[in-house]
Amino acid sequence: MHPYNRLPSSGHSTPSPPQSPLRSPRLRHSRSKGGRFTQAQQPGRTFPQRLAWLILSVLLRRQGIFLFAPLIYISSMLLYMGTVSHDVVPVIKHRPAAGSVYRSPQLFAKLRSDMDADNSSTDAISTIWKHSYKGGQWKPCISNSTGGLPESNGYIYVEANGGLNQQRTSICNAVAVAGYLNATLVIPNFHFHSIWRDPSKFSEIYDEEYFIKTLENDVRIVNKIPEYIMERFDHNMTNVYNFRIKAWSSIHYYRDTVLPRLLDELVIRISPFANRLSFDAPPAVQRLRCLANYRALRFSTPILSLGEILVARMRERSARDGGKYISVHLRFEEDMVAFSCCIFDGGSKEVEDMKAAREKGWKGKFTKPGRVIRPGAIRVNGKCPMTPLEVGLMLRGMGFDNSTFIYLASGTIYDAERNMAPLLEMFPNLLTKEMLASPEELSPFKSFSSRMAAIDYTVCLHSEVFVTTQGGNFPHFLIGHRRYLYGGHSKTVKPDKRKLALLFDNPTTGWKSFKRHMFIMRSHSDSKGFELKRPNDSIYTFPCPDCMCFTNKSNATKSSSAP
Repeated sequence: MHPYNRLPSSGHSTPSPPQSPLRSPRLRHSRSKGGRFTQAQQPGRTFPQRLAWLILSVLLRRQGIFLFAPLIYISSMLLYMGTVSHDVVPVIKHRPAAGSVYRSPQLFAKLRSDMDADNSSTDAISTIWKHSYKGGQWKPCISNSTGGLPESNGYIYVEANGGLNQQRTSICNAVAVAGYLNATLVIPNFHFHSIWRDPSKFSEIYDEEYFIKTLENDVRIVNKIPEYIMERFDHNMTNVYNFRIKAWSSIHYYRDTVLPRLLDELVIRISPFANRLSFDAPPAVQRLRCLANYRALRFSTPILSLGEILVARMRERSARDGGKYISVHLRFEEDMVAFSCCIFDGGSKEVEDMKAAREKGWKGKFTKPGRVIRPGAIRVNGKCPMTPLEVGLMLRGMGFDNSTFIYLASGTIYDAERNMAPLLEMFPNLLTKEMLASPEELSPFKSFSSRMAAIDYTVCLHSEVFVTTQGGNFPHFLIGHRRYLYGGHSKTVKPDKRKLALLFDNPTTGWKSFKRHMFIMRSHSDSKGFELKRPNDSIYTFPCPDCMCFTNKSNATKSSSAP
């Protein structure tokens, strides 16, 4: 057997240990005659070293012992675990996800000096909109019917619920349904809501006579149902059959289900009526929606007059910029902050205020068993309302300097004195309807939220730039209305709030880097100003191509040069 083979050649022989390697001549000659090491030689191995070498040698000679290694390891771990106290729980620190924490005040403090020292801003308000639609332009092209109407199939009475623009949706959809069913529409009744708390009637917000006159060749509209019909129901509308229609129902549902009942009863009621008609509808239905929203619905004379006065005052004050101003729809009222469940920098007072507001407005909705609220995830997903400070930072980053005039459309800002201070510092020429109008001018509207919102709507509609900071019906209608007025371009800054959450959560960002990101966002808003309606989009936000017609540039040039 080879001397280095540790495995036996048969089952009866025992392996011999390997020969010890020869000592080097240097070690051999370094011994003294007495067999001891000299002073220059290294001392012998210590006891722990010899013990370790012995154990290793035994293991190498008896390889079968490795089969017991797992058992030895498990036994050692169990012995160790038995000596550890389980009362001590290790602390694991989780790092918050990027964009999940409100750090905008820290970023503002860092950028403030560079922002104030930046003199490179161009004339942003006059150069922001550069994008034009390829090969032509969009123009309004809603046509009225010219012939008379056939005999009516009956009366439709609807209750429009929600705020100003949700009610607007109900009105336009009611016009479309009544026209499609050849029915007579009763002027919609506005449902009193516990949040908006506005008892205004249709004629107090819209010009009722103008509304009826504009639609007279398309839909019959009356103020009330004739007495001879209401006698059948004891003159009580609650006795009239009420259709509970599912949201986003198709127009064919009204034809197949509602019309037969209308023909039998001669009058039906639909309550509530908000969002009860699908956005995707035949051209005849879309034409009636366009006609109602962009032509027939005009604010009442008192609202329209004051709104136009405020527009003139904004243009007068911004004469240095050619009468151009920015309008900002800021949603940072207490109820909006509470509903969002986001956390800002108001500390314990903010926490208590929001708890009270949620309980007051939505009893039990946010405290249901099993409901988990994750403020960080809400912020990362871009669902938190922008603070006044964040709006100011964004606009300064987009190139608007502190001399820009801004019209602020909003309700009562939460903790206004503290939260508005940074925005006013960045834009001292910021104005509201309360600042532009005298108390006497505003007094007829002060106690009515929908009328006050209608004034804001008018001033925002005619601004050079509209900035939306949160979703909702107000910006959706404004974007569509601005597209209708401005050749298909919304002229709206719609920020990417997910991207903003990441930028605002990084206090190490420099001014130049932040400004570069804001210019990209501004350019993106310009390029998205022109958008065509897709099948399930709202016609009230995307009027092209149902309410507007495309005109080729070459054709427009030929027609203008024709004798």
